[in-house]
Amino acid sequence: MTIDSKKRVVIKIGSSSLTSRHGEISRRKLEKLVEEIVQLKDEGHEVLLVSSGAVAAGYRKLGLNEKPNTLPEKQASASIGQSLLMEVYSEYFLSHGYVASQILITRDDFLNEDRYNNARNTINLLLDHGIVPIINENDTVTVNRIRFGDNDTLSAKVAALIDADMLIILSDIDGLYDGDPRKHLHTKRLEHVHEITTSIEAAAGDSGSAVGTGGMKSKMDAFKIAMASGIPAFLGKAGTPNILRDAVEQKAKGTYFTSNKKFIRLNSKKQWIAFHSGPRGEVMVDEAGKVVIVEKKGCLQLANIKDVKGHFNKGEVVKILHQNGKEIGLGIINYSSEQLADPKDLSEKESIPAVDSNHLVCHLGVSTPINI
Repeated sequence: MTIDSKKRVVIKIGSSSLTSRHGEISRRKLEKLVEEIVQLKDEGHEVLLVSSGAVAAGYRKLGLNEKPNTLPEKQASASIGQSLLMEVYSEYFLSHGYVASQILITRDDFLNEDRYNNARNTINLLLDHGIVPIINENDTVTVNRIRFGDNDTLSAKVAALIDADMLIILSDIDGLYDGDPRKHLHTKRLEHVHEITTSIEAAAGDSGSAVGTGGMKSKMDAFKIAMASGIPAFLGKAGTPNILRDAVEQKAKGTYFTSNKKFIRLNSKKQWIAFHSGPRGEVMVDEAGKVVIVEKKGCLQLANIKDVKGHFNKGEVVKILHQNGKEIGLGIINYSSEQLADPKDLSEKESIPAVDSNHLVCHLGVSTPINI
């Protein structure tokens, strides 16, 4: 294997692929997964695992007979299950000579730029030292307003965070179909997807798993992020022999997601703005402003702003919309909403653009704006 063929791979596996039908951790399933990851590691690839299963693994230890519905029960189950997962993962990786590390993340870690950069630096250091980072959302403390909602979205955001070469999502289905294969016998699996259209989204149904949280819609959201980041992605069935190696070599049974548009890899700053920042408000610009932003890749000037919506401070990220309402992109604003709404003092500062070009990102050709 040449240096150029070595890849940085993010793998996401769902709860149903890690637990038994009784909801307990399946050591057999985990062992098989680790063995396949070890095979990739032995071949020189860098691997990061986004693993679900903490709540599913812990709720029976809490004395519950079925998956919890209340937030306290879910968080208590996760606090038990997360340690059980890591104990098994650590045992199996160590038996092959590799060390696993645990990283628990909340959405706030992506919304805050400093924490975003800290997470990026930490993960890169772990990968550089041959460690296998195992990431999960911090279910024990996360509240709904700062939840990713599922590990599909988290895995795509992590893939963009570390400039991964590939995202692999393993599920209980062997790819994306043009309908629900559980309900319709004549549906066909899509082997290659180059754009997630509204018809593809409409065909995507929910997961049939009783222990998972992410359905097919959440996977489509994840693939949107990956494709918009220029990261090839794959959806396949967990437990299929050699699924990981075959996916990396582009010969696995499943669905490959690769955009047919040309993307320029964004730097860390613009990636954070585009996919993780969480815009605080909106500014509407005229046609001249749109031309400067989209075609000339220039700065947004004060004179081109025609309206302001929401409350935001200087230095926060805002959505940039054309005056017809169509979203153009995102950028870090150099003025507060109060200043823009009352421009009497701005005449002295017109030399300072509303948004600098190096802090501005246009939507990269995705069919649906990404604000996940």
